[in-house]
Amino acid sequence: MTLQEKLNFLEEIMDLDDGDLSEDSILEEMDEWDSLATLALTMEIKKRYGHNLTTDKIKSFKTVSDICQFISDLEE
Repeated sequence: MTLQEKLNFLEEIMDLDDGDLSEDSILEEMDEWDSLATLALTMEIKKRYGHNLTTDKIKSFKTVSDICQFISDLEE
């Protein structure tokens, strides 16, 4: 998945318009990064990659880049 595809994926999960996210977007400053978004991310990661996303891992995500890197690591 390219970086743009990851950003689009996350925008879809957070119900944002195309182009609203950048790698530098800080998650805790975003109203859209809420419990529903983390649940949706957890379910999509499980469905696409067969990986269980833990609460500790979710809490470790500070920026959109952190999530993109996590997805990249799963794709390797």
